[in-house]
Amino acid sequence: MRRWLLFPILEPFENILWLLLTLPRDSSCCTPESEKEKENVGGISKDMADGGGGVFATEKYGSREAWRYRMKDGGMRRERMGQERGTRGKSITDAFKNVFLPQGYPESVSEDYLQYQMWDTLQAFSSSLSGTFATQASLKGVGVGNQEATVAAATITWLLRDGTGMLGRILFAWFKGSKLDSEAKKWRLFADVLNDAAMLMEITAPHFPPFFTLIVCIAGVFKSIVGVAGGATRAALTVHQARRNNMADISAKDGSQETLVNLAGLLVSLVLIPLVTENTVLTFVLFFFFTALHLFANFKAVRSVVMETLNEARLAIVLRQYLLDGQILGPAEGNRREPVFLEYKTDVPVKLGVRLGDAVKGPQELQLALRNNTRSYIIAIQNGSVCVCLSADASARDEIMAACQAVCISSVLSSSPQHGALSHLTRIRDSWELVSESHQLMERIFQPFFTGVEKAGWETERTLLNWDEWRVEWTKKGR
Repeated sequence: MRRWLLFPILEPFENILWLLLTLPRDSSCCTPESEKEKENVGGISKDMADGGGGVFATEKYGSREAWRYRMKDGGMRRERMGQERGTRGKSITDAFKNVFLPQGYPESVSEDYLQYQMWDTLQAFSSSLSGTFATQASLKGVGVGNQEATVAAATITWLLRDGTGMLGRILFAWFKGSKLDSEAKKWRLFADVLNDAAMLMEITAPHFPPFFTLIVCIAGVFKSIVGVAGGATRAALTVHQARRNNMADISAKDGSQETLVNLAGLLVSLVLIPLVTENTVLTFVLFFFFTALHLFANFKAVRSVVMETLNEARLAIVLRQYLLDGQILGPAEGNRREPVFLEYKTDVPVKLGVRLGDAVKGPQELQLALRNNTRSYIIAIQNGSVCVCLSADASARDEIMAACQAVCISSVLSSSPQHGALSHLTRIRDSWELVSESHQLMERIFQPFFTGVEKAGWETERTLLNWDEWRVEWTKKGR
């Protein structure tokens, strides 16, 4: 795992954290050699017991430690293999790992787990400090410390903020809930940017008394969206990190890590609050510093995630590279090229799992869509979008193939020039002819592409292609 270094002032703390997380586990605190514990041989034969000093069994705890058992004087002695006697420092490291890391680490988690958690820890610490300034400003705005303020007015402001936030949470989950799995990185980063914007609004709200309630209500809506997007995408990342169906353990340990970070942030906040009280300039300087650190750490965190499942962006990146030069990108390179910022609009959007009426306007167009097509999906170009209807019996392989074909058509229709296998399709002007030719292209390239994707380490049994739920059954009357 690549070691990371943020700022010179944080180097000592990073060194300590890195050593704690990378030193090998040592359980000598539980079974010290000084005790020289012996256990009854039990089922071991007398001949083996009298053999003296021979190793008759070994055991290991994941990849952290290994032990051997020797016969001695009719009993057995447990010894650690490959390392000298543990120190008190290693015992502390052991305890730290057991409390804050999932059982079986590192085998029980994805390879990107440690790097992601380090950056996530830094962003949580920065956000905790920024949140302190926002909380102080909100309390000041509702009248804390102001003898003229009334409890009723403060209560109404707080209730309005919470109420608008609840409505925002419901509406956002309704509109964008299905996108949070397939675009977890983008929405994770979006949530953190929106959270910083909400805290900035809360800090500035007391300086605009006539609009204070309106500003904090908008900030409340933003924070409610952050709660939905942040929580849902964290769950999606936990699914990716869990390699032994240990989602609950990873989630619990992540909560412990976050609690520890928030506790550290609380202690630092106790030092900062007396300094920034009644000092607006210093408040904003520190807020923008911690906000910049928060955004940087979040960007590095989502960039460190290497997901093996294919979403639309990763599939398009891998497919376009293959069409260009025949190279299959692995998960590491595919994730590195994946955009992590939300895009406002694409040239030619792809809509997966639409209704039949959104793809074809009548029986004649249906027959055009089925020309050269023997697959479990229908593709059409309607209203500037590539629409895909999926059959009820379509497999995950069919879903990937349909998405690949849609990406090819979208690339041809886009304003950017095409090279490689797509170059001949750019000369076709009729949309149905383009669809028909794309079917033939898939017949030639998809099987070697799919095989290469599997060998490169991508998961093909399930996808994150964000298909809608419409499934269509059709009768093909002719080619």
